[in-house]
Amino acid sequence: MFSFPTEKFFQKQERQFFIRRLFRRVFLEDWLIKAIALVITLALWLGVTGLRAPITTRVNNVALKLRVSSDIEVTNSPVQEVDLVITGDKRKIDQLNPRDLVVSLDLVDVQAGDRTIQVMPENVNVELPTGIRLEEIQPSKIAVKLEAVAEREVAVKAETEGSVADGFEIYNQTILPQNVRVRGPESFIKSLDFVSTEKINLENRKQDFTAQQVPINVVNPKATVLDTVVDVVFKIGEKRIERLFIVPVQTETGVNMATVVLYGGRSILDSVKAENLEVEILKNEAGENSPRLILPVDIQEKVEIKKLKIN
Repeated sequence: MFSFPTEKFFQKQERQFFIRRLFRRVFLEDWLIKAIALVITLALWLGVTGLRAPITTRVNNVALKLRVSSDIEVTNSPVQEVDLVITGDKRKIDQLNPRDLVVSLDLVDVQAGDRTIQVMPENVNVELPTGIRLEEIQPSKIAVKLEAVAEREVAVKAETEGSVADGFEIYNQTILPQNVRVRGPESFIKSLDFVSTEKINLENRKQDFTAQQVPINVVNPKATVLDTVVDVVFKIGEKRIERLFIVPVQTETGVNMATVVLYGGRSILDSVKAENLEVEILKNEAGENSPRLILPVDIQEKVEIKKLKIN
């Protein structure tokens, strides 16, 4: 049967109309909303795929911490910071703060001596976010001097500042305890003659006093004082002078004269008269005559006998 050409024509027209309508609906209708959706989709795709693509970068000035055994001390000044070469998610890498990272190098099993230590990803510990891998550390070698730790008692020396009042002086000082235990690198401990206290102020002091719980200083930061404080007792009095006395003494041959030199505070010695002093002759263990000076009771603990001689 013969079909009329106009029927095919209309069918073709309908197909073209349908295609144009579909194109308009897909690409032209609500185009702004669709454009926004496309942008969001692209952003999500980049976030999921593009930004997650691994990158390799360098992180500078990361703190390096050395871990040693309790009886070993690091006595040189090794590298304090290292640079890390890392690979991973760019977003996570961008969020890293070098100051929050610490590279820990284990030297617990390394013996004392001058050592050159390899610094590699395999022998260090550093906490990195999941998805970030440590590739390299620079420098890859560090020089370390390891020394055995020693401990011994060392004398304490009191450090002071300021001057006692005019006309006064320090008679003596006592440190309690006199020695303290110090722990540190063996070479330093062996060469240590004493440790010093913090400075004690003596400005215008006229009387005895005790400086309590005075801290002790050690110049080597690697050394530790186990007894950290001491008490220091000061005996202070007026300035002392020497004064000579001629004292009569009864001997086997008669009355002789003895020369006596006393050392003590001026006001005390000014109150002493020759007639207040007594010299007697005693036999010593060898059977020889030996003079002995008898002081008045009230000055016996306050003066020192510098000289006693029978003329």
